[in-house]
Formats: sequence, structure tokens, C-alpha cells
Amino acid sequence: MTPSPGPTPQNQPPVSTPLLTVRTAIILLTATVIGLIAGGLTFLGGGPAADAVLAGLAGAGASVPVLHQLIG
Repeated sequence: MTPSPGPTPQNQPPVSTPLLTVRTAIILLTATVIGLIAGGLTFLGGGPAADAVLAGLAGAGASVPVLHQLIG
């Protein structure tokens, strides 16, 4: 009797890749915190809520490329 070979590639479960890498998650999380801080400070400084939201979005959007370069 011949020994049976190990598991064939068809029997192995598929390898799943993560949706986001750790680096991407850190960059997006840090950009979100920066946006929240910018929006919160704008609102606490007496600005309307709409201006605070726009400041937060602008701060988060502007920080993503900078963080991409820094954390690279």
C-alpha cells in the first residue's frame, strides 16, 4: 500500500486577506481624531455647527496625505 499524500490544494481553506492593513487603519483613525479635534475647537470657539463640520472634514482630509508620508 502506498502512503497517501498530504492534503491537496483543493482541500485547504481559502486564505482571506484583511480589508484594511494596520497602517491604513492607523492613518484613518488618526485623521479622524484630528478632524474631531479641529471641528470641536471650531465649535467651542463660537463658530456655527456647519462651520465646525466643514473644519473637521477639511482637517481630516488634509491630514491623510501628511500622515501617509509620515507613517510610511
